[in-house]
Amino acid sequence: MEYKYLNYINSPSDIKALCDEQIPTLCEEIRAFLIENVERQGGHLASNLGAVELTVALHRIFNSPSDKIIFDVGHQSYVHKIITGRRKSFDTLRAPGGLSGFTLRSESAHDPFGAGHSSTSISAALGFAEAEKLSGGENYSIAVIGDGAYTGGMAHEALNNASPDLRLIVVLNENGMSISPSKGTFSSYLTRVRVSKSYRGIKSGTKKLLSHVALVGKPITKFLEFTKQKVKNIFMAPNYFEDLGLYYIGPVDGNDYKKVAEALMEAKELEKCVVVHVKTKKGKGYEPAEISPDDFHSVGKGKTLENSFHSEFARELIRLSEDNKRIVAVTAAMGKGTGLSAFGERFPERYYDVGIAEGHALTFSAGLAASGLIPFTAIYSTFLQRGYDSIIHDICLQNLPVRLIVDRASLALSDGSTHHGIFDVAFLSHIPNMKILAPVTYGSLREAMSEALASDTPIAIRYANRGESETVVSDFYSDGKYSDFGVRANFSEENIPKRLFITYGSIAEEVIEAKNMLLMRGI
Repeated sequence: MEYKYLNYINSPSDIKALCDEQIPTLCEEIRAFLIENVERQGGHLASNLGAVELTVALHRIFNSPSDKIIFDVGHQSYVHKIITGRRKSFDTLRAPGGLSGFTLRSESAHDPFGAGHSSTSISAALGFAEAEKLSGGENYSIAVIGDGAYTGGMAHEALNNASPDLRLIVVLNENGMSISPSKGTFSSYLTRVRVSKSYRGIKSGTKKLLSHVALVGKPITKFLEFTKQKVKNIFMAPNYFEDLGLYYIGPVDGNDYKKVAEALMEAKELEKCVVVHVKTKKGKGYEPAEISPDDFHSVGKGKTLENSFHSEFARELIRLSEDNKRIVAVTAAMGKGTGLSAFGERFPERYYDVGIAEGHALTFSAGLAASGLIPFTAIYSTFLQRGYDSIIHDICLQNLPVRLIVDRASLALSDGSTHHGIFDVAFLSHIPNMKILAPVTYGSLREAMSEALASDTPIAIRYANRGESETVVSDFYSDGKYSDFGVRANFSEENIPKRLFITYGSIAEEVIEAKNMLLMRGI
């Protein structure tokens, strides 16, 4: 498709060459490009549509890659990729060997820090900012974090460790959860004043003038800051960020380019640690995504399968829970992906979605188990590793019967290395008291869940993100062949096989195919 401006955007310098009046048209073209490509290739749509003006403003005001722009998770970095010279490669998005669906250091100099998991951006940006300070440089580090990722405790740990004098800017993109409510129209007025050029000019000039007044200049400046804060607190709710000693700007309409650009410019001119709070609309500019942003968070590949292990797990858990009131379900912001949202609809009082906080989900489950409840805790394999300490210290060493449901225990070809579920067996199998089951069919999944329900020790059930094979595996593991989740050996002494494949889980399908290929060769 031909675009008036977008076809000529191949680097951040190209958007800097545009005038402000041309930016709204460019943003419309970027949205059209995103909808066309993401719906064809699959990927994260709603979050990127909401971040268009914000990302354009970031690249017009800051100087990437000298200034480090770090996107939390990286799933909302598509506009960033388009601006930084990767537009022509968008037809390879999320394909093996193509553009990553997340930020990737090896992909571009404009990706200073790779991501795929949540809540890491502020910690990483803080590292860059401290390194810049030590080297005597003047570049900025900018962390762009959504309010979903802000539920992760690591984000708060990083903010608590941030020094006010660092050139660190945290852009908090609120697109669904209210974080910092303010009172009445005065706060809106105050926000408009604080980001205006005239206010910034007066404020900057006053500070410079007072700083040159001998003896009394600095005390007067401190007194004015103290008075301003006291007056503001009368009209606004106490601000979490300013209580940490950080400068706060917002909330600002993140889909209004002019307003977000002014807020970012003020943050840059302050030359200190600043939190810029913007509000954006997920799915902005595409009505279906605006109406139902959750359904358009990720489109195409990776959608929840109706015929899948996690949907079968949810159905069986609901069936077991009808008669057992002690069963509870826990997930970490993956209700749909693990199938547990169906459980939540049936038993809302026994369903806990704790947000993006895997460590908390696991220790919380340990507390539930210690209280006599029966927690089934479903977490993707790649995210389970984030709660490794909780599994060891809080679950296994106390021998508490938490039932871990390890979903997506397989390769994630479209999401790439950050989402491969390949480490769980290695890091679970050596922990004392842990038992691992890897069902091959829905029948063995139901048996595994019955075993887990009766267990008085920690137990993990792992499976891939796909459905049961209707031919190869199901035929092989027919009724009557189950024995301790395996195949009963019915060999006589005269008929002992000379070759034996030992396997587990979904790869059994490939092993059975290999067995049949060897049989055809007389082996």
